[in-house]
Amino acid sequence: MSSRIITLPNVLTIFRMALIPLFVSLLFYQRFLPALGTFIIAGITDGLDGLLARRFQQQSPLGRILDPIADKLMLVTSFIVLTMKGVFPTPIPKHLPIPFWVTITVLSRDVFILVGAAAINIVSGFRAFQPSLPGKISTLVQIVAVATVMLAAQIRVGTGYYLPTVYALVFAFTLFSGIHYIFFVSRLINKSSANSDSAG
Repeated sequence: MSSRIITLPNVLTIFRMALIPLFVSLLFYQRFLPALGTFIIAGITDGLDGLLARRFQQQSPLGRILDPIADKLMLVTSFIVLTMKGVFPTPIPKHLPIPFWVTITVLSRDVFILVGAAAINIVSGFRAFQPSLPGKISTLVQIVAVATVMLAAQIRVGTGYYLPTVYALVFAFTLFSGIHYIFFVSRLINKSSANSDSAG
């Protein structure tokens, strides 16, 4: 593990976090296509920083912390802002903005996982948390949903046909991944304990 702070992957991660104010500003000024472009650039840098970190052996403890924080900040900010009626032009297209129940599900899952991980770490010292497959799928669904909503706000046609399905998928995958993560972390802890007992 590199202990350096100024590495190219970390710079890309910080750049992705710096894009958030620009992204929010574009949404508030109803510039949905530029906002979508900013969102896509953030996604590209997310893939690049991990690729470069592995390619050039520039993994770092700071990067492991910053990378998921940057991802969650962008997604959570997207859902919160796109839940506000004020960012959409009037008359507001059907099924916009994002319903509150969808956004609160996304936020609640992330808070639940964060608080749960912190509590487990404090009580047991366990730190080997890993993303689960349902969690990765849920994140992908959320990313696609945010992009779809921005496109819908720009195109403003047929939103009543596909947006309800998008919202239902986000809700279902987010809820399932949150419940699954409870059992996933339990297996990780049990496996870690078994390895510790074997080593002992």
